[in-house]
Amino acid sequence: MLFHTPPLDEQETDVCARVDELRRALRGQVSEQRRWTGLLRQVASARAIQGSNSIEGLNVSLDDAVAAVGGGEPLDAPEDVWAAIQGYREAMTFVLQLADDPHFAYDTSLIRSLHYMMMQDDLDMRPGRWRPGAIYVRSEPTQEVVYEGPNAIEVPGLMEELVAALREQDSAVPAVIRGAMAHLNLVMIHPFRDGNGRMARGLQTLVLAREGMLDPAFVSIEEYLGRNTDAYYAVLAEVGGGAWQPRRDARPWVRFALTAHYRQAHTLLRRADEADRRWHMLEYERNRLRLPERCFGALWDAALGFRVRNATYREFAEVSLAVAGRDLKALSDAGLLVARGQARGRYYVASDALKTLEASIRRDRTPIPDPFDEDLRQQTLPLGHSARVE
Repeated sequence: MLFHTPPLDEQETDVCARVDELRRALRGQVSEQRRWTGLLRQVASARAIQGSNSIEGLNVSLDDAVAAVGGGEPLDAPEDVWAAIQGYREAMTFVLQLADDPHFAYDTSLIRSLHYMMMQDDLDMRPGRWRPGAIYVRSEPTQEVVYEGPNAIEVPGLMEELVAALREQDSAVPAVIRGAMAHLNLVMIHPFRDGNGRMARGLQTLVLAREGMLDPAFVSIEEYLGRNTDAYYAVLAEVGGGAWQPRRDARPWVRFALTAHYRQAHTLLRRADEADRRWHMLEYERNRLRLPERCFGALWDAALGFRVRNATYREFAEVSLAVAGRDLKALSDAGLLVARGQARGRYYVASDALKTLEASIRRDRTPIPDPFDEDLRQQTLPLGHSARVE
């Protein structure tokens, strides 16, 4: 027996509709293949990787998360953390490939394979294999046991039940709810020795990607969960009740997941709007200063606060080491970038002038409201209204 999807009430149905509306608007923004869409997707993927792994205490800078997405080298991440990030990136790249695979099918081998990709850096954790014994989740501050998974003997059967439920694809249940319930059931079964949270979040993204809603980078709520880790753990503890009890009410989790989707979609719409304005602003500056078109990627990254290195720039611009060096110097001489460090450790950051230009495209970011707030239900918020992730 698994946790069952609660029948949606009027409020929950309304929030599902609002999330669908936001997703349609975002699809319209990114499906037109604007020149900035790929850059926006890269950063969205990096934020998802950063968010999901931060929940497990694997913290990397956004610079390093972007490097992981692009197959680059880290600036700051320790070797063990970088290996874990690389594994997660590999698994999520596989999810991207499965999104529109006509021969796709949910089965336990797929779940185990994804887990192996995520956890292959530590063979002691038995990547790709069900746990052999009992498992306990402990509170980090107190080391108190807060959850005990089902008996290991039950795990294979429960996971078969989970993939059978995923194959059913009940069209009467919205995709965001099915993804949330897959997430909940996997994390409560806790089928692996380690990496269960990352696997549950990855599975949720896979369910949504298979719906064809959007690119996986734009349907993931992993960034939101990383920014709201305490609330995420609290609702799982509330629903779990300390041990495997699948008859408990899953409604608090469903509402939490809907809130996450609603707020993350608003955030992405705002970023898409800013990306469009950033593109035009940077193109104007590039043309005004008569800089090569290939310089655009360096300006974009610096405007967003990333460090620009010769290696990453020349890969993006497809130029030689010497040409990349001349381009970055030209951007520095033009007053748009500032060099930091020496020799091979040199990188570039946004100048005060570029920071001012970036600030000019950002609106005041008021908090995104709770979609279950009664007052919100009486109004229709403009799509993509300025807000921050809350």
